[in-house]
Amino acid sequence: MQGTESGFELLLELDMDIGVFCADWSYCDRISSYVAQMISHNRIDSLLYSNLFSSALNELLETAYRAHGPNGRFACRVSRCGELDRIELTIPCEGSATRFYLDASKRLARPDVAEQYRSALFSPGPLEPDIGLFELAVDYDAVFRIDAEQDNAIRLVADLSLEDTRL
Repeated sequence: MQGTESGFELLLELDMDIGVFCADWSYCDRISSYVAQMISHNRIDSLLYSNLFSSALNELLETAYRAHGPNGRFACRVSRCGELDRIELTIPCEGSATRFYLDASKRLARPDVAEQYRSALFSPGPLEPDIGLFELAVDYDAVFRIDAEQDNAIRLVADLSLEDTRL
């Protein structure tokens, strides 16, 4: 990946085998905490920013933990353009896992995202695996792009603006 994409500067990139990433659920929290600390040092309120970013990234990582292919490379890239942060996950997928992400992408693009989120949140039974994506879209105003990549993978892109600099 290049250092910049559409004005975004690459801040950090992690790459590992999906089997290593999915070996332990706690890696989601550990990775999100580490990445948030690494990129929040120059924000107005670095502690608040780190907490918000860690929570958002953790939701994305937990989604990848739940829905992925059996093997391949998992990558997490964080880039910044001004106040906008971009999280890109490359997740090995095939078959039903790919369909899960592409279907979620279509649902996230609908104008009734908030209603879908509330309905899923308060429905009886277990939560849907894509609930974290909807939480980010509604509560964090995240904008998503999810594309199928070559080599049985998807690329999930979430753009987040977590800091109000108008203060």
